[in-house]
Amino acid sequence: MSQFLSKCFGFDDKKHEVRTEVIAGITTFLTMAYILAVNPSIFSNLGDMPTRSVFTATALASLLATMVMAFYAKKPFALAPGMGLNAFFVFSVCLGMGMTWQFALTAVLIEGIIFIILTLTKVRMWIIDAIPVSLKNAIGAGIGLFIAFIGLQNSHIIVDNASTLVGLGDLTHGSALLAVIGLIISCSLVMLHVRGGILIGILITAIIGMFIKDPETGLALTVMHDSSGAVVSGFGSVVSNLVSAPPSVEPIFCKFEFHNIFTLDMLVVLFTFLFVDMFDTMGTVVGVSQKAGFIDEEGHVDGIDKVFMADAVGTFFGACLGTSTTTTYVESSAGVGAGGRTGLTAFTTACCFALALFLSPIFLSIPNAATAPSLIIVGMMMMQPVTKINWLDYRESIPAFLTVIIMPVAYSISDGILIGMISYVVLNGIVGIFDHKYLKKISPTMWVLAILFIAKYIFL
Repeated sequence: MSQFLSKCFGFDDKKHEVRTEVIAGITTFLTMAYILAVNPSIFSNLGDMPTRSVFTATALASLLATMVMAFYAKKPFALAPGMGLNAFFVFSVCLGMGMTWQFALTAVLIEGIIFIILTLTKVRMWIIDAIPVSLKNAIGAGIGLFIAFIGLQNSHIIVDNASTLVGLGDLTHGSALLAVIGLIISCSLVMLHVRGGILIGILITAIIGMFIKDPETGLALTVMHDSSGAVVSGFGSVVSNLVSAPPSVEPIFCKFEFHNIFTLDMLVVLFTFLFVDMFDTMGTVVGVSQKAGFIDEEGHVDGIDKVFMADAVGTFFGACLGTSTTTTYVESSAGVGAGGRTGLTAFTTACCFALALFLSPIFLSIPNAATAPSLIIVGMMMMQPVTKINWLDYRESIPAFLTVIIMPVAYSISDGILIGMISYVVLNGIVGIFDHKYLKKISPTMWVLAILFIAKYIFL
């Protein structure tokens, strides 16, 4: 048995215990299972993309990618469609740029293929190193603000205002009231360091939503649906419909638009997916690896190429299934904290996603107001990298600030990244006329990217 575990998951019975690894895997799942409710909720904003199919695609993509991590990379990391990347897919590409979800899925598919090539050729690390650290930190923080704003908006805590564009909604009724209650519950659980606090908060809020009515429809905010999508009423009917076969992914499986792959819009979208995923995965892997003790004295992460490959393969299959970019989750640190050190931890998490496939009625009954608190809390967590930015060094902090602020106010992750990079090159280039040391801060890659991005804004 020990030889089998060693070969499959890198398990060493002298260092590891099966019980500890299994508990760690369950812990990781509980801390990240909120994505099963949040991802379909975000995609529901598109209207024409079946959220029931998105649920199945989310669970399957998480299952497959985490299995690759378990057997190939043999690390205790779990993967799922990334927060921020799903928001970029829906709100920037589809709603902002007016592209179809098929177009966005095509971009994710191509991203996965490029990631596989970049990982095999070691180019991925070279690209990451070419981008200033301040901008890397700013991108993550900006996405955090963007996600939090989406949560506030979806729950009607923040609403349209004819005079000021946005304003505070009515917090005493409907979705806004439920979201405020959910935010209090979820924040309290997170502050108390309850494992799976975000997921527990979502479920409790959804239950409370059964007793709060939508002012416009007069119906409860939380309603259960059966396998056909019909509303279920009555305690007995609800209980009998808690478990069902997974919804089909056929409506969104391999739905691509290859005739648009050579457009400038595709280039911009693809670039954003690539860079956000690269920075997100790198930061997550390094952070969790430090906690697990996987980093050597020179600062290198053992087996990082295999970790990246699991991420790339997960993204490719996720696109085929019909969901946004799949990436390594920082919530893996919960499993590492519980003692997980091998691929057996990831395997356990993958098994949990397999079981969750049959609980779609529960996850799909959760309203946007119940998932909004998780978006706000995750957004807050993603803001942490701003503490690593030297705000007194204006040549770094000004482009970083523009990156962070543009994303939520322009409602576009890609615009935040592009303007941040353009401002970094332009400002340091102008100042470099008077002090040449500033020119040395700009890599050749940054010069090329800035020129392309400026052309994009001029000619499109």
